[in-house]
Amino acid sequence: MKFIHIIPRLLIYAGAVLAFQPLSAQSAKETVIEAMLAANDREKREIIGELAGDGDPVIAELFDAWKADELFIYTTSEGDRVPVRVPGGRDAFETAEPYSLLTDAPLVDAAGAAVMPTRDNLDRVRHNNRLRRAMKEVLDLIDLGSPDPAKRLQAVQTIGFSRDLEKLPILQKRLTVEKDSNVHQATRQSIALLQLSQDDLAVKIAAVKEMEAIHSLSGYDALLAVQSEAQQAKQPELVAAATKALAAIDRHRSVVDFVGTIFRGLSLGSILLVVALGLAITFGLMGVINMAHGEMIAVGAYTTYLVQNVFGAGVVIPAFGLSVSIPGMNLEGWAYSLYFIAAIPLSFIMAALVGIALERGIIQFLYRRPLESLLATWGVSLVLQQVFRLMFGANNVQVSSPAYLSGNWTVADIVFGWNRVFVIGFAVLIVFGVWLALNKTSLGLLIRAVMQNRGMASHMGVRTTRVNMLTFGLGSGLAGLAGAFLSQIGNVGPSLGQSYIVDSFMVVVVGGVGNILGTVISAFGIGGIDQVLQQYLPAWAPGLGWVPLFGSFLQNLAQDSSVFGKILVLAFIILFLQWRPAGIFATRGRQLED
Repeated sequence: MKFIHIIPRLLIYAGAVLAFQPLSAQSAKETVIEAMLAANDREKREIIGELAGDGDPVIAELFDAWKADELFIYTTSEGDRVPVRVPGGRDAFETAEPYSLLTDAPLVDAAGAAVMPTRDNLDRVRHNNRLRRAMKEVLDLIDLGSPDPAKRLQAVQTIGFSRDLEKLPILQKRLTVEKDSNVHQATRQSIALLQLSQDDLAVKIAAVKEMEAIHSLSGYDALLAVQSEAQQAKQPELVAAATKALAAIDRHRSVVDFVGTIFRGLSLGSILLVVALGLAITFGLMGVINMAHGEMIAVGAYTTYLVQNVFGAGVVIPAFGLSVSIPGMNLEGWAYSLYFIAAIPLSFIMAALVGIALERGIIQFLYRRPLESLLATWGVSLVLQQVFRLMFGANNVQVSSPAYLSGNWTVADIVFGWNRVFVIGFAVLIVFGVWLALNKTSLGLLIRAVMQNRGMASHMGVRTTRVNMLTFGLGSGLAGLAGAFLSQIGNVGPSLGQSYIVDSFMVVVVGGVGNILGTVISAFGIGGIDQVLQQYLPAWAPGLGWVPLFGSFLQNLAQDSSVFGKILVLAFIILFLQWRPAGIFATRGRQLED
C-alpha cells in the first residue's frame, strides 16, 4: 500500500530529473493544459510531475487557479474540449468573462459569439488531496529552475536540510547543469547532507569527505551528530573521517573569522576616517574643538533621508508643531535608486552651510578662547539634537539602501557587503580629494598659509576671515558625507553623531592633530583593533581568571566584547599618548589661538 503512495512522488522526482534535460518543445503552460485534459487523476499526476524543477512562474499561477476552482473545460458543439479560466470561479459566472487558455482570448462559440459561463456549459477541473500534493511537490521544487541564483540557492539549501532522500536524484541532476558557483557549492553540500542520512557506510564516509572538501560550515552540526552516532555504533572509519572533517572545518572557520575581522576592521576604520577627517581640519588645522561635529554628521544623514523621500513618494515633516509636506517625484526602479548619488553632494553642501553658519554666528568670536568655544559648540550640539527631534521625531528614520549597495560578495564563506566595500572605496577617494584640495588648489594654499602663520598671511593680503569660514565649511561638509554613508549602514536618529564624536576625537589625537596621514593610520588602527578585540575577547575571557582580585569581573566583562573592547582601546590610547603626547605624527605650526 505504501508503495502505491510512493509511486506518484517518484514520478514527480523523475520528472524533476527529466526537467534538467534539454528543454522539450512543450511549454509549462501546455503541460498544465494537458494535465487538465487528462482522463484520470493518475494521468494528471504523472503529467504534473513532469513540471518538477521547471522555473516557469506560470506553473504557480495556474496551480493556484486550479486549486481556487477557476479552471474549467468547455466542450464545443463539435465535441472539442477547450481549457478555460474564469477568474473568480463559479461565484463570478455572472460578471466574469471566461477566456481560453489556448489562445488567452475571450471564449467564443462556433459562431464567434461570446460564451456566457454557466454550470451546464463549463465543467470544473476537479482536484483532490493527491493532486494538490503533486502540485505542492512541484511548487517546492520550482525555485530550482528559477533564473534568479538567490532563489535557486534557497531552494537547494531547503532541500538539503529537509533530509528527504527522495529528492537526492534531483539535486544530483541539478549539480550537472548549475553554472553559478555559489549555488553549485550549496548543491554539493546539500547532496552530502542528504547522503549522511543513508545507511550505506561507504556513502556516509564519502559524504563526510565531500563536506570536508567544501569546508561546509552549515553542515558542522550534522557532522557532529554523525560523529556521535558513529562512536555509539562503533564505526571507527566513519569516526575518523568525521573527526578529520570537523578539524578541517574548524581551520577554515578560523581563516574566515580572521579575514572577516580584517574586513570589518577596514570598514569601521573607513567610517572613522570619513567622520574624523572633517574633525582633523576643524580641530587639527583650526584648533577649534567643535563638539557639534557629530551633529554635522546627522545633518548629512537626514539630508540623505529627505532626498530618498523626494525621489519616492514624498514626506510630511512635523516641524515645530506644523506639518510641512515635501512632495515626491514618485520615481521607481533604477531612477529611484539614484537618490543616493544625488544625496552625496547635497549632504556635503547642507552640512557645509550649517558649519559656515555656525562659524559665522558663534565660532568667529571665540577663536582664541578654546574653553568657551568648546562649551558653546556643546550647547549648539544639544540645540541641534533637539531641532532634529522636533523636525523628524525622537525615533530613528529608515533610509533604505539602493540595490547596488544592498547585496554582497561571498568568497570562500567570507561575506563582503557592498555598502561596506563602498564606504572603504569612497573613504580612499575622500582622502585623496582632501589631499588634492589642501595641496593642489589655491584654497588649500590659503588654508595652509593661514593655519601656519595667520598674521603673516593677513599681512600678505589673504582674507583670513573668509579662509576660516571656508575651512570650517569644508570640515563640516566632510562630516555631512560621513552621515550619508552611515545612513546606509544603520538607522538615522537625532543622536547619530554622538555615537562617533568620541571615537573621532581619539582618531585625530592619536594620529597627530592636523596631520591627514596620521588620521588615516589612526582610523584604520583603532578600527582594526576594536574589531579584533570584539571578535576574540569572548574566547580569551576564560584566560583572564588569573588576574588578582579582578579575574571574575574581567571574565564577565569580556563576555560583552563591544564594551570591553572599547575600554581596552581607550586604555591603549591613554598609554600611547603617555609615550607620544603629540600623536603618531606631530605637526608644527601656528594655529588660530597662537
